[in-house]
Amino acid sequence: MNLIRVPALSDVAEYAYAATVEPPARLVFTAGACPLDAEGRTVAPGDPVGQARQVMANLETALAAAGARLTDVVKTTVYVASSRQDDLVAVWEVVRGAFGGHEPPSTLLGVAVLGYSDQLVEVEAVAAVRGEG
Repeated sequence: MNLIRVPALSDVAEYAYAATVEPPARLVFTAGACPLDAEGRTVAPGDPVGQARQVMANLETALAAAGARLTDVVKTTVYVASSRQDDLVAVWEVVRGAFGGHEPPSTLLGVAVLGYSDQLVEVEAVAAVRGEG
Protein backbone atom coordinates (compact mmCIF):
# COMPACT_ATOMS: atom_id res chain seq x y z
CA MET A 1 0.00 0.00 0.00
CA ASN A 2 1.17 3.48 -0.78
CA LEU A 3 -0.46 6.54 0.82
CA ILE A 4 -0.14 9.46 -1.58
CA ARG A 5 0.43 13.02 -0.42
CA VAL A 6 -0.37 15.56 -3.14
CA PRO A 7 1.81 18.69 -2.94
CA ALA A 8 -0.50 20.53 -5.36
CA LEU A 9 -3.37 20.16 -2.84
CA SER A 10 -3.66 21.76 0.59
CA ASP A 11 -1.63 20.18 3.37
CA VAL A 12 -4.35 21.14 5.88
CA ALA A 13 -5.97 17.70 5.48
CA GLU A 14 -4.79 15.27 8.14
CA TYR A 15 -4.82 12.31 5.77
CA ALA A 16 -3.37 11.21 2.44
CA TYR A 17 -5.38 12.28 -0.60
CA ALA A 18 -5.12 8.87 -2.26
CA ALA A 19 -3.86 5.35 -1.69
CA THR A 20 -2.73 2.64 -4.05
CA VAL A 21 -2.68 -1.09 -3.49
CA GLU A 22 -0.30 -3.14 -5.59
CA PRO A 23 -1.05 -6.82 -6.19
CA PRO A 24 -0.96 -9.24 -4.60
CA ALA A 25 -3.10 -8.02 -1.73
CA ARG A 26 -6.29 -9.26 -0.14
CA LEU A 27 -8.90 -6.52 0.25
CA VAL A 28 -11.05 -6.38 3.39
CA PHE A 29 -14.28 -4.35 3.30
CA THR A 30 -15.89 -3.68 6.66
CA ALA A 31 -19.48 -2.92 7.45
CA GLY A 32 -19.93 0.35 9.26
CA ALA A 33 -18.57 -0.08 12.79
CA CYS A 34 -21.19 1.11 15.25
CA PRO A 35 -21.00 2.21 18.90
CA LEU A 36 -22.52 -1.00 20.25
CA ASP A 37 -21.28 -3.04 23.20
CA ALA A 38 -21.13 -6.86 23.17
CA GLU A 39 -24.80 -7.02 24.20
CA GLY A 40 -25.88 -4.77 21.32
CA ARG A 41 -26.53 -1.67 23.44
CA THR A 42 -25.56 1.75 22.09
CA VAL A 43 -22.79 3.12 24.32
CA ALA A 44 -22.39 6.77 25.32
CA PRO A 45 -25.80 8.12 24.16
CA GLY A 46 -25.50 11.82 23.35
CA ASP A 47 -21.67 11.69 23.37
CA PRO A 48 -20.11 11.58 19.90
CA VAL A 49 -16.56 11.31 21.29
CA GLY A 50 -17.46 8.38 23.55
CA GLN A 51 -19.21 6.69 20.66
CA ALA A 52 -16.23 7.29 18.37
CA ARG A 53 -13.98 5.48 20.86
CA GLN A 54 -16.30 2.46 20.90
CA VAL A 55 -16.61 2.54 17.11
CA MET A 56 -12.84 2.46 16.65
CA ALA A 57 -12.48 -0.40 19.14
CA ASN A 58 -15.19 -2.30 17.25
CA LEU A 59 -13.53 -1.52 13.91
CA GLU A 60 -10.22 -2.91 15.20
CA THR A 61 -12.02 -6.07 16.35
CA ALA A 62 -13.74 -6.55 12.98
CA LEU A 63 -10.47 -5.99 11.09
CA ALA A 64 -8.64 -8.45 13.36
CA ALA A 65 -11.29 -11.10 12.64
CA ALA A 66 -10.44 -10.65 8.95
CA GLY A 67 -6.68 -10.79 9.59
CA ALA A 68 -6.15 -7.04 9.21
CA ARG A 69 -5.05 -4.09 11.37
CA LEU A 70 -5.73 -0.37 11.35
CA THR A 71 -2.37 0.12 9.62
CA ASP A 72 -3.72 -1.95 6.69
CA VAL A 73 -6.64 0.45 6.12
CA VAL A 74 -6.52 2.27 2.78
CA LYS A 75 -9.83 4.22 2.99
CA THR A 76 -12.41 5.20 5.60
CA THR A 77 -15.77 6.87 5.61
CA VAL A 78 -16.79 8.50 8.91
CA TYR A 79 -20.44 9.32 9.53
CA VAL A 80 -21.56 11.64 12.34
CA ALA A 81 -25.26 12.24 12.99
CA SER A 82 -24.91 15.96 13.59
CA SER A 83 -25.14 19.25 11.72
CA ARG A 84 -22.53 20.77 14.07
CA GLN A 85 -19.05 20.99 12.62
CA ASP A 86 -17.47 20.83 16.08
CA ASP A 87 -19.06 17.37 16.59
CA LEU A 88 -17.52 16.21 13.30
CA VAL A 89 -14.12 17.59 14.29
CA ALA A 90 -14.29 15.96 17.74
CA VAL A 91 -15.12 12.57 16.20
CA TRP A 92 -12.40 13.01 13.57
CA GLU A 93 -9.81 13.62 16.31
CA VAL A 94 -10.71 10.27 17.92
CA VAL A 95 -10.61 8.45 14.58
CA ARG A 96 -7.32 10.06 13.57
CA GLY A 97 -5.85 9.33 17.00
CA ALA A 98 -6.73 5.63 16.69
CA PHE A 99 -4.78 5.45 13.43
CA GLY A 100 -1.70 7.11 14.94
CA GLY A 101 0.78 8.03 12.21
CA HIS A 102 -1.13 6.01 9.59
CA GLU A 103 -3.33 8.50 7.71
CA PRO A 104 -5.42 6.76 5.04
CA PRO A 105 -7.70 8.79 2.77
CA SER A 106 -10.98 9.49 4.51
CA THR A 107 -14.34 11.12 4.00
CA LEU A 108 -16.04 12.79 6.99
CA LEU A 109 -19.79 13.35 6.72
CA GLY A 110 -22.49 14.92 8.84
CA VAL A 111 -25.72 12.98 8.32
CA ALA A 112 -29.29 13.32 9.60
CA VAL A 113 -29.64 9.93 11.28
CA LEU A 114 -27.90 6.56 11.67
CA GLY A 115 -29.40 3.09 12.06
CA TYR A 116 -29.45 2.34 15.80
CA SER A 117 -31.26 4.15 18.59
CA ASP A 118 -29.07 6.96 20.01
CA GLN A 119 -26.33 6.23 17.43
CA LEU A 120 -24.24 9.27 16.49
CA VAL A 121 -21.12 7.74 14.87
CA GLU A 122 -20.27 5.04 12.32
CA VAL A 123 -17.01 4.26 10.51
CA GLU A 124 -16.49 1.92 7.56
CA ALA A 125 -13.13 0.95 6.15
CA VAL A 126 -11.34 -0.80 3.32
CA ALA A 127 -8.05 -2.52 4.17
CA ALA A 128 -5.39 -4.21 2.03
CA VAL A 129 -3.49 -7.13 3.55
CA ARG A 130 -0.33 -8.70 2.17
CA GLY A 131 0.38 -12.40 2.55
CA GLU A 132 -1.84 -14.90 4.32
CA GLY A 133 -4.47 -13.80 6.77
